[in-house]
Amino acid sequence: MAQGIASTAAGPEVSRLAWEAWVGTTGPRNRSRLGLLALLIGSLALMPADAPAQQQPGPPPPPPPVSASRLRAESNVVRIDVEVTDSSGKPIKGLHADQFEITDNGKPEKISTFTYSDIEHLDTAGPESAGSPMVIPVDTPVGTSSNLVMERVRDRRLIALFFDMTSMEPDDITRAHDAALKFLKRQMSPADLVAVVTLSSNLKVLANFTNDRATLEKAVGLILPGAASQLASSLYAAAENGEYDVQQDTGDAFTADETEFNVFNTDQKLEAIEGIANVLAVIPGKKLLVEFTGGITQTGEENRAELRAATDAANRADVSIYSIDARGMFATPPGGDASTAPATGTSMFSGAAVYHQTDQREDSRDTLATLSTDTGGRAFFDLGDLSDAFPKIHQDNNGYYLIGYDLPADAKRDGSWHAVRVKVNAPGAHVRYRNGYYAPRDFQHLQKEDRNQQLADALREENPELDLPIAVETAMFRISDEQVYVPISAKLSSSVLDWAQKHGRREAQFDFAAEVLAVPSGKSVAALRDTITVQLAEQRFQQVNRSSLVYQGGVVLAPGVYRMKFVAREDESGKMGTFEEPLVIPQRPTAKISLSSVLLSSQLVPVEKSTEVQRKAEGLRAKLASTPLEMDGEKIVPSVTRFFTQQQTLYVFFQVYYPEKAGKEELLNPSTLRAGLVFFRSGVQVNATPLLQPTAVDQKSRTASFRISLPLAKLPAGRYTVQAVGIAAGTQQAAFGRAYLALEQESAPRTGGPDQAKPDQPRAR
Repeated sequence: MAQGIASTAAGPEVSRLAWEAWVGTTGPRNRSRLGLLALLIGSLALMPADAPAQQQPGPPPPPPPVSASRLRAESNVVRIDVEVTDSSGKPIKGLHADQFEITDNGKPEKISTFTYSDIEHLDTAGPESAGSPMVIPVDTPVGTSSNLVMERVRDRRLIALFFDMTSMEPDDITRAHDAALKFLKRQMSPADLVAVVTLSSNLKVLANFTNDRATLEKAVGLILPGAASQLASSLYAAAENGEYDVQQDTGDAFTADETEFNVFNTDQKLEAIEGIANVLAVIPGKKLLVEFTGGITQTGEENRAELRAATDAANRADVSIYSIDARGMFATPPGGDASTAPATGTSMFSGAAVYHQTDQREDSRDTLATLSTDTGGRAFFDLGDLSDAFPKIHQDNNGYYLIGYDLPADAKRDGSWHAVRVKVNAPGAHVRYRNGYYAPRDFQHLQKEDRNQQLADALREENPELDLPIAVETAMFRISDEQVYVPISAKLSSSVLDWAQKHGRREAQFDFAAEVLAVPSGKSVAALRDTITVQLAEQRFQQVNRSSLVYQGGVVLAPGVYRMKFVAREDESGKMGTFEEPLVIPQRPTAKISLSSVLLSSQLVPVEKSTEVQRKAEGLRAKLASTPLEMDGEKIVPSVTRFFTQQQTLYVFFQVYYPEKAGKEELLNPSTLRAGLVFFRSGVQVNATPLLQPTAVDQKSRTASFRISLPLAKLPAGRYTVQAVGIAAGTQQAAFGRAYLALEQESAPRTGGPDQAKPDQPRAR
């Protein structure tokens, strides 16, 4: 919505690959920030009730880059896949829903959905039963008909081969590569649909779910030892209480402690599993994630949250994890092989080095066992031939009953663990199933870190958030030749907010965040983050609830082309709204006057802080004694919607920037600067103000500020173009800027035509 010097549209933002820009590489701790500038002023103002929050018409934004949608909605149905076999391990088919009993935290639940996937039937029907080659995208878009996908994958075994290159050494990768090829050539059954996914510096899908062996063999052929495998060497586990740290000497006395690196490296592995599970959730039915890995070593409590998140995502998505330790069966020489330096001190003679070496290996397996057990899968260790795991995986998944029941009505959405028990009324039946799930979390139960991550995800997400309606207005005002202040105003309707009642008062809290990316590089050049809390007495709340809330913030930018993303979140319900806009900031003209954005308002507020509004800012902040919108102890509140009534006073603010010289030799005298307003309706001039002197002049920045106020009572209703004109008297210098407004029709009819109606004499403030 920026006018004046921001009238040129920016080009489209650089597209980003959905799978390569996964959460592990775009999270806040890994994101590059260049020239970080922050919010200058953050506040919340109350606006009159007669200014509804509606977006102004304007040119449509460019379409967002295409990307995979991410799972957003929490399902109220709990689905459990149950394998029922006899004493010989053969599936028991033909059971009915009334033969199953399910309890959730000890309470019996009523089964709402019940189906059986007969995978064994396709397995034993012969190669011809595989049918023609078929493909199911790993990142099936949200909104795709689940019935259509279910029909295609019915009685199929969905296996995702996941190669964690960051945890495997070159020999491990070779063993995993050979085992996968052997599976595809000799062990893959007609019922199998297989996908290939790798994790190195990013997460990549090399092949979607398919039964085309040639395609899969080509994808597995790309998996070769490389730089990513170097991350896997010399597993390090920090010493626990009561243990000695006998890590082998690296030969570099100044090497930084690896513990912090391993925390993030472990989180990266777990985040990859969580990301895969979230994407697979769109595909109905059971999915098998077969992970080739060199182990995942936790460094204490730091990784517990991400381990739980990965397990939770897998259970919600009906994904069972089968972990295969790619190190296989081999004996490590005491103290390590020739690739590592010998242990120091007495640890080699006391046996501590050998014990620690064994502990490292076992610690790296604990997480694999936890992931597999808690998701209904298995972990395979000490295999001489890694492909020996696949017959057992097949046997575990010859057929299953998919049973669903509604989430208990009294279940708290606090993320707590729910233990599930399944009993089958069938003689000699052996039952295997997931032993529970984590309840979904509502916004009130999210941890601070999760809330921050939600804002970060919303800033980077291509799809807009629409739960919280917002209207946003930006403008541009120069504070120097190379710096422009961009105020950001966001308007929220108070009636759609969830106000909490605390101690006889009403309270609402909001988070506001913005990020400015350079175009076309996509690098972050400015960021903003504010938390605003509003506390109102009951009587005051009744007034405000019929009004709107306006947030004001801003960033400082250099000339260039940018794209801004703004996010607002109401913290009682977690509703979010987003706004995106291109910003083009030109260089300042050196030999002629120019105009800023033309800002329209109906409200001036004191600069002093209100006791009803508290602001908490986060991050680095640029320091300004005052912003261009502040003058004489008052701050102008921009009209985000530019919708006015005839009972209001219109405040128009803009700045004229003048050069040092009007010509080659002639100095420009700022006292000769004048400006006025011209009103157009339907392209016809209907009103104009006299030329007025500046309200203030800053000779250091060569800026003349104009604040003009005039009542709207005598203007007829309609849509207007407001043109600001700035001139330097006695020269040929002039500049123009425009803004647009809508004036509401009065209830009582007015006499006289539009040409006879003129506003009262304007005045500069």
